[in-house]
Amino acid sequence: MPLTPPNNRDLIHTRTITCEGYEREDGLFDIDGWLTDAKTYSYPSTDRGEVKAGVPVHGMGLRITIDAALNIREAAAAMDYTPFNMCPSITPNFQRLVGLNLGKGFNNAVRQALGGTQGCVHLVDLLRPMANTAYQLLSPSGYKALKDKEARGEPVTAFFVNQCHAWKSDGDVTRDQFPSLYTGEG
Repeated sequence: MPLTPPNNRDLIHTRTITCEGYEREDGLFDIDGWLTDAKTYSYPSTDRGEVKAGVPVHGMGLRITIDAALNIREAAAAMDYTPFNMCPSITPNFQRLVGLNLGKGFNNAVRQALGGTQGCVHLVDLLRPMANTAYQLLSPSGYKALKDKEARGEPVTAFFVNQCHAWKSDGDVTRDQFPSLYTGEG
């Protein structure tokens, strides 16, 4: 279903975020994230001279390598387009992601490691969709493991229950997919 038809308007800015998840032959997983910002008009830049319409203001990416337990084992940052020449000098700080876990408390840990002047707000913002991509990448095997565990009568906890409307603990999806976690009537 498309969005409602817009009023007359002019496109000014486009932000594109792409996240891709890969399984590596060594059993680890790479999540590549890329953020691009572009304007529909040319403008003067202190460090870059005139930035032509359509040329990225920001063109930057991250790669995090995780294990199946969502621990970040490797991290790399790159900046192809930045508003200021000094921006790429912050990329080594993204090594601070190594050792963090994408689970509970991840956003706070990232703020501690890379918040404010210790990081780049655009790359830090990119981490949330990258973490979601990691969950999607690992969800088929994790989901199957949970289903197998429940089928054996073992206790099951599923992080996604009560994290969205469809997976509410008293809803039909939870009742049908994970009856042991269902909290509704009947």
